[in-house]
Amino acid sequence: MKSRFNNFAAVEQYLSQYWPTAKTAYSLSRMTRLTDYLGNPQNKLRIIHIAGTSGKTSTAYYCASLLGLTGQKVGLTVSPHISCVNERVQINLEPLPEKKFCREFSIFTDLVKEIDILPTYFELMMAFAFWFYDKERVDYAVVEVGLGGLLDATNVIDRADKVCVITDIGLDHVTILGKTLPKITAQKAGIIQQHNDVFCHQLEPAVMAVIQKVCLKNQAQLHIAGSPVTDKGLAFLPLFQQRNFNLAKNAINYILNRDNLPAINQSQLIQAAQIKIPGRMELLRYRQKTVILDGAHNYQKLHELARSIKHQFPGQRIAVLIAFSGGRDYRYKNNVKEIVNLADTIIISSMQQNISSVHPAQDPQNIAKLCQAAGAQKVIVTKNLKQAIEQLVGSDENLLLITGSFYILSDSRLLLNKISAKHS
Repeated sequence: MKSRFNNFAAVEQYLSQYWPTAKTAYSLSRMTRLTDYLGNPQNKLRIIHIAGTSGKTSTAYYCASLLGLTGQKVGLTVSPHISCVNERVQINLEPLPEKKFCREFSIFTDLVKEIDILPTYFELMMAFAFWFYDKERVDYAVVEVGLGGLLDATNVIDRADKVCVITDIGLDHVTILGKTLPKITAQKAGIIQQHNDVFCHQLEPAVMAVIQKVCLKNQAQLHIAGSPVTDKGLAFLPLFQQRNFNLAKNAINYILNRDNLPAINQSQLIQAAQIKIPGRMELLRYRQKTVILDGAHNYQKLHELARSIKHQFPGQRIAVLIAFSGGRDYRYKNNVKEIVNLADTIIISSMQQNISSVHPAQDPQNIAKLCQAAGAQKVIVTKNLKQAIEQLVGSDENLLLITGSFYILSDSRLLLNKISAKHS
């Protein structure tokens, strides 16, 4: 059968019709109908289901890495993707090659095109991942929640042996999930179903109370991961990644014991921790400068990112390029304080036109005013992202950070490569 898609660009063009609108209901109804039509492939998989505000993607990568080292075939789905859509469908930490992705996605879309359902981009990709992992007979699938948990498209998994992992929880997406930590936690903990095993760190009392209540209601077993023990072999990890890795290790150790799989030794732990996670304190070298790419877009993430950067690069002067997506004004005042306390130079930009049409950027002038009010000494507004990156790499600082939205990271990496090639 000839594929309807020749490349990833064709896939993205096809998927663009499924972007949600302001009128799209946040519910499980479409996803439930879609997976029912497919024969509920998600319920044929042993799944590690990960929800939370900060650390979901990193924890998912670490879980997949640890499981893979025991010889298991592991599916991994994360969102959003940073460079390419195939990051959402991985086998043993390898995104599907373009030709195979296009072929399988063509088969899948032909299969579902006759259904009277208009899913969202995320729902369609999530259903594709479940369908593909079942087809590939993976041993485990590690699944990251897209938004919230209770009504998220991933929450159609109905197996008692599902392992739930709840990462750190903070205020984010308050217009959808609720304006208080208990309300947000109730959404995140909504992935917990009957008789699941649940892993989290000891979180603040208001959060723990909700998780414990949901576990009790569902006869789920709650496991509290201890504080990360300082391990010289893992000291290379940023502080926030040490915490995420510790949570993943606790969950996977439980699975290994439950399923009679071989234990992971110290050298394997170090190997698992060394994987590169796109857009999570990702380090690049640009000439003699270090560039950090990180999609920290809320206060909790920015706080932990700043703490880790200061720990890993003590005393270094930093220039930061930021761009935020629009519609979340409640959080920017605290966000910029973290950036102002970290950076000597702050460059504020926007996103590329193809992204801005779907995820509108916050006006850089508004962010600049907040930075100045927070005491920033050097603030530059450059709406064009390419020009902003040229200013960043031309700054006096040798440590450079690009952050604020996941949606600028891929473009920034490409633009850095072009600038580097131009001057080489």
